[in-house]
Amino acid sequence: MKRRIIISLLSLSVLALILIIAVSFYMLSYGLSNENKRGGLDKWNKEAFVDRHPETKAWLDSILANNALCDTFIHTAAQDSLHVYYIRAERPTRLVALLVHGYKDNALGMLHIARMYGRMGYNVVLPDLHGHGASSGDNIQMGWKDRTDVQHSAAFADSMFRAEHVHTAIVLHGISMGAATVMCVSGEQTPFFIRCFVEDCGYTSVWDEFKTQLQEQFSLPPFPLLYTTSALCKLRYGWTFGEASPLRQLTKSHKPMLFIHGDADTYVPFPMVYELYKAKPAPKELWVAHGSKHGNSYQDHRAAYTNHVKIFLARYMHK
Repeated sequence: MKRRIIISLLSLSVLALILIIAVSFYMLSYGLSNENKRGGLDKWNKEAFVDRHPETKAWLDSILANNALCDTFIHTAAQDSLHVYYIRAERPTRLVALLVHGYKDNALGMLHIARMYGRMGYNVVLPDLHGHGASSGDNIQMGWKDRTDVQHSAAFADSMFRAEHVHTAIVLHGISMGAATVMCVSGEQTPFFIRCFVEDCGYTSVWDEFKTQLQEQFSLPPFPLLYTTSALCKLRYGWTFGEASPLRQLTKSHKPMLFIHGDADTYVPFPMVYELYKAKPAPKELWVAHGSKHGNSYQDHRAAYTNHVKIFLARYMHK
């Protein structure tokens, strides 16, 4: 009888382990697979974008009619093919805004912010992150390994827009996962022409964000699935959810950063911005968009958003 109980318990343990591993594979695919990454401009739903950002219609019609939205590919050290759009300013300038899109979006999803910078007289560069848009790969790197690709994009921007003996001045501006990417870049040794950063509703770490979504979407605690899925991510992609930490990167970040977050954001919970802001050494600024949900701060407060960004840039981009 005792032996039968032991065998039954062992069988149940093995079945539980198999189930956990199977669900971990599913969760990794659910979180990091982007098989429907949509490609380039030919697959872009312009009408849906304009419905959400009606102020962009006339500007979009103009840049598309005049072939002002250009693109190219950058080959990175990791042998990735990084797709990049760029838009020249109406007048020659060394000012550049490098805009980084969010989770399962692509560079074209940042065109409303591109318009904002274009109206300020900036050149604009918009990369498709790994596994998004027309860039190579079909897995999402959550802004962690993307930090090197964005530095490649910045080097491209500098080579594209600098004068013969004068480098550019570049601001990196990201929303959601793009904001996490920008914060991860800020903790690295960055070239002098990257002057400052704007992060809009980024998360503290991939672990914290996936923990939130595991609870919100599946009503599950972090143990054991978050642990096993993170370990599987390490085996498959070479990084863990814990090491992918904008919060930790910010402790090494010494260039100016503007933090933006909507106080009605529950997808990337609003309190995260205070943790991030506290971790970042000065110089830094914080603007809270009252009543805005995730990624909606610009849509809800266009004039205020633009004004806060413009004042911030005036302090750091023209030195």
